[in-house]
Amino acid sequence: MTRTLVVAGHGMAGHRLVEEMLARDAGRQWRIVVLGEEPRPAYDRVALSSLLDGATPDDLALAGPDVLGDRRLRLILGTTVTGVDRRDRTVTCGDGTQVGYDALVLATGSRPFVPPVPGHDLPGCFVYRTVEDVAAIRAAARPGRDAVVVGGGLLGLEAANGLRLLGMRPHVVEMAPWLMAQQIDEGGGRVLAGAVERLGVGVRCSTALHAVGAGADGRAERVELADGTVLDAALVVFAAGVRPRDELAGPLGLERGERGGFLVDEWCRTADEHVWAIGECAAVAGRCHGLAAPGFRMAETVARQLLGVAKAGDAFAGADTSAKLKLLGVEVAGFGDAHARSQGAIEYVRDDRRAGTYAKVVLAADGRTVLGGVLAGDTRAYPVLRALTGRRLTASPDELLSPASPAA
Repeated sequence: MTRTLVVAGHGMAGHRLVEEMLARDAGRQWRIVVLGEEPRPAYDRVALSSLLDGATPDDLALAGPDVLGDRRLRLILGTTVTGVDRRDRTVTCGDGTQVGYDALVLATGSRPFVPPVPGHDLPGCFVYRTVEDVAAIRAAARPGRDAVVVGGGLLGLEAANGLRLLGMRPHVVEMAPWLMAQQIDEGGGRVLAGAVERLGVGVRCSTALHAVGAGADGRAERVELADGTVLDAALVVFAAGVRPRDELAGPLGLERGERGGFLVDEWCRTADEHVWAIGECAAVAGRCHGLAAPGFRMAETVARQLLGVAKAGDAFAGADTSAKLKLLGVEVAGFGDAHARSQGAIEYVRDDRRAGTYAKVVLAADGRTVLGGVLAGDTRAYPVLRALTGRRLTASPDELLSPASPAA
């Protein structure tokens, strides 16, 4: 007997679930109904910035004709799930559409966080989340004018680079003491900020947005910071993090994590045996994960359960937050205990200010076990150091941090 799987959301995690189900369901046990809020099928949200550098929405598409043409899949776009009846197992959409389910997977993703400061909703203020957001930013860009990006993490720096490519003069405002504070330490942040500023991007850390001011035409014209600084801003982009889309938790009678998100166990199961949650909206053991890779892992975990092939090792065991990135042409990497928070941790640092590079390896109290590290300006040592995380040193820290050495 064929059963019905309803997936609420067609982002990257939801699409991975669909791919896993279609590929592995050899016995055709399931038909799948996907309810997507955006007007287009799933796309690579991580690559959004490429739309400001010549790419098209089609270049980002994840769903190929083999998936979209599969008769087991029904994809409904431009619709929002507004209610769920857990007793009758039906989903209701904003347009009145009702769909019954045997299994429901919540993959509603997240929404951008916009600081509730005066002027945050003025014309000329944007978020950086969807293809449509990027198109609106492109249309509003004013070459030669100043712009402000609120948020100095990965997304904020990508937005700043996009504005730079559009001919604007971006400034990045970050509350933390340095850029990308979650992934790298102060030394790495200093190298990153210096390189970014040399490209013409202003950096303001350790301060917050206080207000957005309007010009005579009613559009955003300036921003006021908590430290009293006023910056010209013909355009403002909010890229200061996200919040899980968990508004269905109330109507469903499901618990939320302490910081939001549908509370699920390591199998991504809610308290209802017929309902799962994956991706950015899922608080696994109370914690949400804002990266694509953990969402993919959750999707695979749920697919195996639905297909009856799950093994003990298939549970979601957490996320590897290691990252090697190239931002505005600057290479940075953070892995393991990058901030040396482990008790007794030892930091070994090579800081070459003339070359504009910074490298740190964090060792356990025994001085021999690699716990993590940070690289900025030159990440050639990353593969070896990342592979050694949790293991004993194979050479001296100095050798490992030197990309030209045989050890690296």
